[in-house]
Amino acid sequence: MELGLLYEIEATRPWAGEHPWGQRMSERQAYADSIEQIVLADQKGFETVWCVEHHFREGRSHMPCNEAVLGALSQITKHIRLGFGVTLMPHEFIHPARIAEKVATVDVLSKGRVEWGWGRSTPMEQIAFHVDRARSKEKMCAAARTIVGMWEQEHYEEHSEFLDFPGRMVTPKPYQYPHPPAWMAASSADTARMAGENGVGLLCFSIMQPLSKLKEVIDAYRKAQETATPLTSVHTNKVGVYTLVHCTESREKFGTNRVLESMWWWYQSVAQFTLDWELAHLTKEEQDKAFPLLDRFSRGEFDLNHFDKEDMVIVGTPEECLQKLIKYDEAGVDQVLCYVKFGYLPHEAVMRSIELLGDYVIPELRKRGATRIAESLDVSVHEARKGETVSDKNLADVVENVHFLD
Repeated sequence: MELGLLYEIEATRPWAGEHPWGQRMSERQAYADSIEQIVLADQKGFETVWCVEHHFREGRSHMPCNEAVLGALSQITKHIRLGFGVTLMPHEFIHPARIAEKVATVDVLSKGRVEWGWGRSTPMEQIAFHVDRARSKEKMCAAARTIVGMWEQEHYEEHSEFLDFPGRMVTPKPYQYPHPPAWMAASSADTARMAGENGVGLLCFSIMQPLSKLKEVIDAYRKAQETATPLTSVHTNKVGVYTLVHCTESREKFGTNRVLESMWWWYQSVAQFTLDWELAHLTKEEQDKAFPLLDRFSRGEFDLNHFDKEDMVIVGTPEECLQKLIKYDEAGVDQVLCYVKFGYLPHEAVMRSIELLGDYVIPELRKRGATRIAESLDVSVHEARKGETVSDKNLADVVENVHFLD
């Protein structure tokens, strides 16, 4: 299992000053800190950095132009893969040609390090861009087919229900051939099945649900992959899960690093956003049922350590983080997207967390992966010596994981 990163570039409130300078100064610092952290993660062996596309998210996410951030990172990093996490696909957000252009450009600049994630966003953003919410899934998949066609064909033309596009050469073409691996964002078993059926990678999160519940989503995805009809030209069967991650030499630093406060900030901000924009039509009783921790916390009946105990987050010493990550591995996760900058964590504490994960945790995960590969090779050799044929699929499974040894 690999470790990646997820970045939203938070400008956490309260800001130090009123408009116009409070927001501006907070955003400038957030961008500078995030870039420095990602460069360090590249040096420490993290696999991928996923940069979101969100609009109008006050305090929580101030990164609407992930192509600009990833383009900058392509020039100051060497190894880490650059993930669009995600591009918003329904046509009202952006013309498919623009997505094809910006994703391919970052792929060329990075010499083939792009991972292409896509999604539909939430009602708050959809409403602002006048997205046809009822047909947003259809449009997302239609746009994906269009973009792949623009990459694969020298000149592309389409006259369909959602797009009337004359024959044009879309430039540049991606560095990776035929195109970067594709992933879909999902938060439910139904959407996970959709990702599996379409043969694209799955991006989801764990902090709102116990690991046992997350495994159900992953199992639904894996089951759907068995009969997948790939929507794109690259079949991807991998699961990436993001959660809050903070590694320290000792839990005694949780207080000074404001870890528990920051975990609650994340949960409360997600819950309030969802209540305001996705569940506003529900009664107060129904809303409380959807996010029971809000009410329990207000009454002093909720312990913030619950997130930690249920492995919804990965916090602790390097050994503690490793043991939690192994549980994610056993649940079927291929890459944990570490959300290392959240809430009120000081920049220095985030940098130290990345160092500890890179120096102690990533090597242990690689050893674990290498051991599994060796065991698979031993089984294959043993079977071959018995005169039995080793299937192409088994060999492919082994070869696919050899990059762990790099």
